[in-house]
Amino acid sequence: MCHGVRSPEATVCGIASGTCNLPQYHRLDGRGRYVRYYDFVDKQPALGKLVIVEGTERTLADCALELIVERALPPEMRDLNLERFRANEIEDFTRIAEAVTAMPFLAESRMVVITDTQLLRAQPRRDLWVVAQSVPDGNTLVLADLLSPRAKQPQPFGTMAGRDALRIDTTANESARTRYIQELLERLRAAAEPRVLDELARSNADLAAIRNDLEKLALGKKKITYKDLARESLSMEDPKAYRFAGALVEGRTAAALQIAADLFAHDQRSAGVPVVSAVATELGFVWEAARPGGALPSRAKWRERVLRPLAARIGERRARAAFERALRAFEAIVTGKVDEPRLVVEMLAAELSALG
Repeated sequence: MCHGVRSPEATVCGIASGTCNLPQYHRLDGRGRYVRYYDFVDKQPALGKLVIVEGTERTLADCALELIVERALPPEMRDLNLERFRANEIEDFTRIAEAVTAMPFLAESRMVVITDTQLLRAQPRRDLWVVAQSVPDGNTLVLADLLSPRAKQPQPFGTMAGRDALRIDTTANESARTRYIQELLERLRAAAEPRVLDELARSNADLAAIRNDLEKLALGKKKITYKDLARESLSMEDPKAYRFAGALVEGRTAAALQIAADLFAHDQRSAGVPVVSAVATELGFVWEAARPGGALPSRAKWRERVLRPLAARIGERRARAAFERALRAFEAIVTGKVDEPRLVVEMLAAELSALG
């Protein structure tokens, strides 16, 4: 177990700093040089000469950067062997080239970290990429390029590097969000109702907003309820969407349509996506519950009392058909095939009202 003083970043990320004996690095068997954030945390792949932190969740990106430094350099070696730059403040990449190629000072390695490279224009990105090709053995260049790995313009550095870099994807899927929240609650010595975890894991809020909300709520009580969250949270951008989905799937169509009306009154253009996404998620749970041996994920156990009887009543075939219908509605809205998302939602509600 590691002991020592925690930095502010360590408190946020759950990284122990100080007098830690860090484990040895190893490559990930069969996974190449691309890892998701929590694979990087758990499996500790070798850093190598070039590390690219990519993806769209800044909180996990910041945690990855701190963990990279923790693993590469003991605290007493950092003053002379670690340099940090913000990409949009770099005026001359010659300075970066010098930093990257400098010899380590009384240490085994030297590290240069450049953040927010996604903000660079085309020519500076090309200049930086030239520098990235010249990192000598023993040194490490870390680029925080917070773009989706699938982005087209600008082309992500991770795509350009391929297997020549360790790529850490910080995009937060539902599983990553759930783990982050669970670990945050543990560090806060707080607990939360399953519905709180479920709502936050499925929301579109960034993790920084979720962290702020939970830190605030944990000050007042150690068991955070859904009512606490709904009253205080700034991160619950789409709880009404899930209330709509729950009401619709439970057969309370009139109540669901009233919730939808409120959502569309607030945001006529954008309300359709979270609403239909929530319906698809809920119907996915129903389909899973209807399958032989189907089990709801732990974060959805609080819905089992409602969803399991519905699944038994409508059967696997109808549950799957309803789920696929919701997916088609979602696709129609996201791809712009329809001009009136509200009409799609109302038609979906009418079709699903026959489920019960």
